[in-house]
Amino acid sequence: MQKNDVMSDFKKLCEIPHCSYETEQMREFLVEFAKSQGFNVDVDELGNIHAHKGNPKICLQSHYDMVCVGAAPKLELIEENGILRAKNSTLGADNGIGVAMMMGAMREFANLECLFTNDEEVGLVGANGFKGKIIAPNLLNLDSEEDDRVTLGCAGGINVSAKVSDEKVKKIGKVYEVSVTGLPGGHSGNEIHKNIPSSIKIIGKFLAENGCELISLDFGERSNSIPANARCKVLCAQELKSNGLVEVVALNEDSAEVLAHSGKILALINSFPQGVRSYNVELNMVNNSINLSTVKQKDGLVEFDFFGRAMTREGLDIVGFETKTLAEALGFDVSVRDRSANWSPSISEFSEVVLEELKKFKPEAKFSAVHAGLECGILVSKQPGLEACSIGPNIHSPHSVNERCEIESVEMMDKVVRNIIARFQ
Repeated sequence: MQKNDVMSDFKKLCEIPHCSYETEQMREFLVEFAKSQGFNVDVDELGNIHAHKGNPKICLQSHYDMVCVGAAPKLELIEENGILRAKNSTLGADNGIGVAMMMGAMREFANLECLFTNDEEVGLVGANGFKGKIIAPNLLNLDSEEDDRVTLGCAGGINVSAKVSDEKVKKIGKVYEVSVTGLPGGHSGNEIHKNIPSSIKIIGKFLAENGCELISLDFGERSNSIPANARCKVLCAQELKSNGLVEVVALNEDSAEVLAHSGKILALINSFPQGVRSYNVELNMVNNSINLSTVKQKDGLVEFDFFGRAMTREGLDIVGFETKTLAEALGFDVSVRDRSANWSPSISEFSEVVLEELKKFKPEAKFSAVHAGLECGILVSKQPGLEACSIGPNIHSPHSVNERCEIESVEMMDKVVRNIIARFQ
C-alpha cells in the first residue's frame, strides 16, 4: 500500500453525502466495498454494517455518519501546511478517517472483523441499537482525536428536553431581526472546557437587557455541538442597534404576535449555567458538564435541548436533576433521557498491546479517558468479556466549520492500526 492511500480513501468518502440521518449512499458504498474484499456482510435495521472474514481476533469499529455544519455535505477540501480541512464546513474526519483506515485494512488482512455503525452523531443510535455479536475478543475503536493516547474510558451522556407552548399574543412595538452568526462552535464534550462562546447565551443576554420579546426563534445547530449561530425575530419598545457579535436589522413593522412565554424562554437561557460543572485536577479532565445545544420551534412548542456529560452515573444524575429543577421552576415541561452509558477505564492485555504499538511512533503515549461518548463503551456493556480501547489521529474542532486533521498524524496512526492487526493474524 502507498503512503497516501488512507488519505485517498478519505477524500473519496468526502465525495459521498453522509450527514446523520442521511447516510444511505455511504451505506451502499461501504457494503459493496466490503463484499468486493471478500467479507461476509450483514446490515441491520439501523444501518449498522457488520463485516467479517476468516477467523478474526480483532474487530475495528468506526461510525460512518458525520456532523454537517456550514456547506456540508458539499465538501470543498483544502490541503495546506500538512492540514486538511473543508471550506466553510465540517470535514467529517470525525469519523471518516477511521472508516478510511478500515477500508485499507480490509484490503490487506485475511482475518478481520469490521463494524461500521450508523448515526453516532445524533445519539449513538447505531451502537445503542446493535443486536449482533462481535466475533473477535478484541475491539479497536478508531474514533479518538488525539494521537498520543489510548482511550480506556469515556463520559456517559443524557439529554434534557424542556418544552413550553409557542402560543402568541399581539403587541405594539418595533420589530427587528436579530442574529449571532459565525462563532467557532465546537464539540460539546471534548471542547467544553475551552469556554467557546455560545451564540444562544450571547443573544439571550442581549435580548433580555434590551427588553425584547420573541416573535420567532431558531437557536443552535446540533445536539452535540456548542451553538455557533442563533437567529430570531423580536419586538422591542426601544430602538435596537447592532452591538459587537449581535447583528440587528430593523423591519418596517410596528406590531407583531409575540411568544406569550418569551420571558420564560429568555429567563431559562440566561439563568442556565453553561459548560463545565466539575473538573478533575489530578487527571486534568472534565468530570461533569452540560451544553445548551438548541432552542427550536416545532409542532406548537418551543423546545430546549440540553446535552449533559459525566464520567460517572452520579455525575449524570446531578447535572440532569439540576437542569430539570431550574426549567420546571420556570414553568417548562421537562424530560430527561439517557443517551449513553459511561465507560469505566480498565487496562487489559489487549490495551497493553495497543499502547506498545503506539509508543513505537509516540514514545510519550499513555492511557487516558475522554469527556465524550464512545461507541465502544456501549458495545462493551452489551457484550461482557469483550476487551476494547480507542485510538485515532489528531483531529481539531470537530462538529464545527473549523474541523481539521493533521495528515502526518493520520498516516502515522494508519501504520499503528495495521501493526496492531498484524499481531492478531
